Amino acid sequence: MHSGPNARISAAENPMDADAETREQGAAQAAAAAEDPVAHVSALLFDADREDREVDLASASLGKDPGDRQLLWIDALNPGERELRDLAQRLALPAAAIDGYLGTETNPVLDNCGKCFWLRVVAVDGKPGYEFAGKVLTMIAAGNVVVTLHRYPVEFLESVRARQSSRGGIGELGAGSFVSALLDWQLGTYFEAVSRFEAGVERLEVDVLSSNPRDCLVELRALRKAASRLRRMLAPHRVVFGALPRADFRPEEDERTDRHFRALDTHYERAMDMVENARDLVVGSFELFSSQTALAANETMKVLTFATVVIGILAVIGGILGMNFEAPLFKTGVVGFTVAVVLMAALAVGSIFFGRWRGWL
Repeated sequence: MHSGPNARISAAENPMDADAETREQGAAQAAAAAEDPVAHVSALLFDADREDREVDLASASLGKDPGDRQLLWIDALNPGERELRDLAQRLALPAAAIDGYLGTETNPVLDNCGKCFWLRVVAVDGKPGYEFAGKVLTMIAAGNVVVTLHRYPVEFLESVRARQSSRGGIGELGAGSFVSALLDWQLGTYFEAVSRFEAGVERLEVDVLSSNPRDCLVELRALRKAASRLRRMLAPHRVVFGALPRADFRPEEDERTDRHFRALDTHYERAMDMVENARDLVVGSFELFSSQTALAANETMKVLTFATVVIGILAVIGGILGMNFEAPLFKTGVVGFTVAVVLMAALAVGSIFFGRWRGWL
């Protein structure tokens, strides 16, 4: 990796991007182009000295830098190219960030543009189930201005807006610190996904350990696929979270922002550990399922073995009674036959009761 004003760090430089998992998001979004949401751009000005307020995008003052105790957050949902480039010109946003959003790339990337920086990350969709899908989010930090760009609604951004707009003091944060907070929320989507995943594993294990277990191979396969997908979505973000706290990335940042970046890197490592543990949970569940299947097979084999022994004894008795010797026993006719059958039936029933008493059946 290189440092400096034009340094750019991309997951494409990382071997973990070889499977191009995150690039599938671009193909999925292109396929769903007909379902693109209506474009919406909003601006929220955080003011440490006054109330936080919405800002008119058509205002002539939008292009002016906010004060030291103000922070302008512009959130653009599926903006058009002309509208986006006009906004970039008014706010002096880097052209690379705009081109990166308008392109088809979806892999995480971090780019230092000198006075500003921009990055692209993937958040986990909040829909229930194990079909984890990603939503690409581009963030631009320039001065006291933060711009977020996304083609589809991102749930945690709405949560941030609802919570932060009712609080004061956010205007004291710099753009880097606010981006750090947004990235922490983005990591939270992975924590939430892992929580849903763990709940699914627990339900599966309860079913496996029940008195009437069901065939869980299909669900195990879905869980294993989901765990691998989560890891492939999160792992390429190392180029973002690992570079933000580096001393050479933005040496002009203040200590508070650097502290936020370091804490963010720690949270990312925790998220990676949880995702790795998710794969181990699936392996453990499969071993539990295999053990239960083996136990059920052992029970079946015990019954079959016991039945084989009993049938073998009866076959021996029947074979002895079928021997052609001139013994009085073989000349008893119907009475002897009846006695032999009753004795064999009693022996079979007695063996079954004996097997149950010893716990063999």
